[in-house]
Amino acid sequence: VQLVESGGGLVQPGGSLRLSCAASGFTFSSYAITWYRQAPGKEREPIATISRSGGTTNYADSVKGRFTISRDNAKSTMYLQMNSLKPEDTAVYYCGVLGYWGQGTQVTVSS
Repeated sequence: VQLVESGGGLVQPGGSLRLSCAASGFTFSSYAITWYRQAPGKEREPIATISRSGGTTNYADSVKGRFTISRDNAKSTMYLQMNSLKPEDTAVYYCGVLGYWGQGTQVTVSS
């Protein structure tokens, strides 16, 4: 299993970013997959999960209404569209499935 996140960066409050998670080494379409984040000094937390088909999504209250998770099973890729970003969204963002994690991508929200 290999998961590679990308798309992080520095953005001002109120801005947007789109993260990607490219997956390989397993049958991507057979599994729900989750975005997590870990802020400095805090534990890793799940923030958004998408079902195998993409028809069902769940979000943590902290990101609900601002973030949108999606997937393209043909490309074995998952996405996280992040809008109205806040300084408290600053964290390393990971995708996770089957107990595996990517290397993460840093998102920093600051003016």
